[in-house]
Amino acid sequence: MKGNRIRVSLTDQTLELIEQGQVLRHYSISTAKNGAGEINGSGQTPRGLHIIRAKIGDGQLENAVFVGRRPTGEIYSSTLAEAFPERDWILSRILWLSGKEVGINRLGSQDSMRRYIYIHGTPDSEPMGVPMSHGCIRMRNKDVIELFDLVPVGISVEILE
Repeated sequence: MKGNRIRVSLTDQTLELIEQGQVLRHYSISTAKNGAGEINGSGQTPRGLHIIRAKIGDGQLENAVFVGRRPTGEIYSSTLAEAFPERDWILSRILWLSGKEVGINRLGSQDSMRRYIYIHGTPDSEPMGVPMSHGCIRMRNKDVIELFDLVPVGISVEILE
């Protein structure tokens, strides 16, 4: 099954996979604690039209830890979290976003891809439905794995406020 677009609502803290106008999947997510915005370094989630430029982590275990888009070989646990309290945990899968709107979320200081904006897994202890991220779109690990398997590279992602 291949979805033809993803819709993210910053207001509702939801992500929907939509195919031919029908919602196939509905997920609770967590976007930026600092709200919506496109500027590099803002810690905000960019709005507008994007695509998934790359899918990273195929075949990795649930809770696999990524740093710099590479699996570290670690599996997230509370013990690991205590050892590295400063980490922004990126787990299980990464769907790397690229903006499609020049001057809004593509090129210059507002380029979503250069800002490393992802849809990714996060520790199950983190709340969903509440803005808590540093700009990315966080999902439950089982949900991001499911979404990863359902969507192709190049699928349209619309992020709405």
